[in-house]
Amino acid sequence: MIRRTIAGCFLGAVLVGLIGTSEPAKGEELWKETPAQRDARMQWWRDARFGMFIHWGLYAIPAGEWDGKPIAGIGEWIMDRANIPVADYEQLAKQFNPTRFDAAEWVRIAKDAGVKYIVITSKHHDGFCLFDTKATDWDVVDASPYGKDLLIQLSNECRKQGIKFCTYYSIMDWHHPAQYRGSDKRYNPTKIHDGRKTEYMDFMKQQLKELLDTCNPEVLWFDGEWPDWYTEPDAREIYNYLRTLKPELIINNRVGKGRKGMEGLNKGDQEYVGDFGTPEQQIPATGLAGVDWESCMTMNDTWGFKKDDHKWKSTEMLIRNLIDIASKGGNYLLNVGPTAEGLIPAPSVERLEAIGKWMKVSGESIYGTQASPFAKTPWGRCTQKALEGGKTRLYLHVFDWPADGKLTVPVKNKVLGAECLGVGKLDAKAADGSVVIALPEEAPDKIATVIVLDVEGAVSSEL
Repeated sequence: MIRRTIAGCFLGAVLVGLIGTSEPAKGEELWKETPAQRDARMQWWRDARFGMFIHWGLYAIPAGEWDGKPIAGIGEWIMDRANIPVADYEQLAKQFNPTRFDAAEWVRIAKDAGVKYIVITSKHHDGFCLFDTKATDWDVVDASPYGKDLLIQLSNECRKQGIKFCTYYSIMDWHHPAQYRGSDKRYNPTKIHDGRKTEYMDFMKQQLKELLDTCNPEVLWFDGEWPDWYTEPDAREIYNYLRTLKPELIINNRVGKGRKGMEGLNKGDQEYVGDFGTPEQQIPATGLAGVDWESCMTMNDTWGFKKDDHKWKSTEMLIRNLIDIASKGGNYLLNVGPTAEGLIPAPSVERLEAIGKWMKVSGESIYGTQASPFAKTPWGRCTQKALEGGKTRLYLHVFDWPADGKLTVPVKNKVLGAECLGVGKLDAKAADGSVVIALPEEAPDKIATVIVLDVEGAVSSEL
């Protein structure tokens, strides 16, 4: 999907009041909004905590193989990794006919898993569009036998079932004539032909406006921002343009050049474009305090469908990843890579079903929660919520069940009550500056049992 291990994160979008103007200033400062306005715009996303990424496109047809040979690397990069000429790659569109695609079934699978939003590739690096764009014929409606806009179907179904619909969009484009391959053997990173950058920027704006007009995504999730020809002023131009079209839109940090690593994130020494950071295939060890962020991760080793990738992560790992990320104040964007026929692979469906089973019992410990107040939780992870009357609810996700049946929590606050989700009330008593909770003899859930502890006031802890 993306060429680096981790993307830079962003400290807070600063915007200039351009609502109502037809064309914001290019490459200048961003729209200004108050902290309250930003909080209101970001609230649903912060509460959601769990999203589904969908990487789908022509690359699902070769599924990791070209000319009878397996191609190393992630499936959606096969055009680049196998160095496939544009004319040869274009032939795949004639085979793309996902007659088994069922938008209602995809959204049902996501909803049953506890997912609150879906992000799907509208256009990946190969330039092929899953929507009906007037900017090019290189799209599912004009170039494939399927002949229908896939994103409108999915966006309509998302809204019908109460899921937020969002789209991914690649800035780098291996197919567009304004860009050309970076070397004889690779497309990545592309270069731009002299005098054609404005043409491509206008192309992007047209397509992005089409997306907003037709399927109206709640988030635009950019990628492919690393080629040298794309600059931070370009990013500001795109960000301003989109926020003018839809002020409530949320846009990730990869619309801009961002930071190359985690260092200095919270120093506030520079403003970056975008509303949330996007660490990839990893979870920041201690989270990113004061920053909206989302870890995007795969279920196996690839983003787009690859038929020989069977390195599936266990259900335990996926559920604990979700808990770990929420406990650090982030969102979890978990990927599926559908087949060329339009089916989400069975191993992905099985894992999503298992996550959903856990979420039906314990989802309240994820949605709308804040990061743990504790620096260390040797028994598992913790999330928290502020309750009315100045009270705090702690959700204690126990991975390692105490052998003595006692869970010690380093909380000095007055205890108001404790329970085990899905089981019932528990005894909890203050002892030596901590709270000791008497647990059932065995863990009700071997992956993560959630103990709820309500206390007075904000939590104070020595850990």
